[in-house]
This record gives sequence, structure tokens and C-alpha cells, in this order.
Amino acid sequence: MQGAENTMTCTICKHGETGRGKVTVMLQRRRSTVIIKGVPGDICGNCGEYYLGAAVTDRVLALAQEAVAKGAEVEILRYTARPPRRALAAVEK
Repeated sequence: MQGAENTMTCTICKHGETGRGKVTVMLQRRRSTVIIKGVPGDICGNCGEYYLGAAVTDRVLALAQEAVAKGAEVEILRYTARPPRRALAAVEK
């Protein structure tokens, strides 16, 4: 069923239904704070809790790890599903 939304009842508030949207994710590790904006997820219409799919979670964690590895104290990023082409070209060299 292409185009159909997969909704679920929120596991936190038990009242709201989730719908597709974009969220801002904040992660902290050691002395680094990483904020990633525009992350696609399912958001509860009642309490605002969000749920990320496995592929999105993997990408968010990879972005955060890159920021921590370069020693960022605070990093604010825009979500991308995959690295830009120029970043891939640099890795392939």
C-alpha cells in the first residue's frame, strides 16, 4: 500500500496517534552536544514524542559519532539521508 501512513498509538502518553513529520534530535556524549535538525520520524500528535526508523537512527548516530570524533563541543547539523557526493569522493581517494 504505497502512500498509506503507518500510524500507531504513542507508547508514552497512550492517547495520541503518530504521524509523519520532522524533528530535532539532541544527543550528548562525553563533552559533545550534537543537534540534528529536520530528522524524519513519526511524531505523536498529543505529547510530541517521536519515533525514528532503523535506517534514520543509524544515520543520526553516524552523524553524531562524526561530530564527537572531530572533537566538537557543540555541533548543529541538518539531517541528510547520506553524505554529500563530495564527502563520498574524499573517502574514496
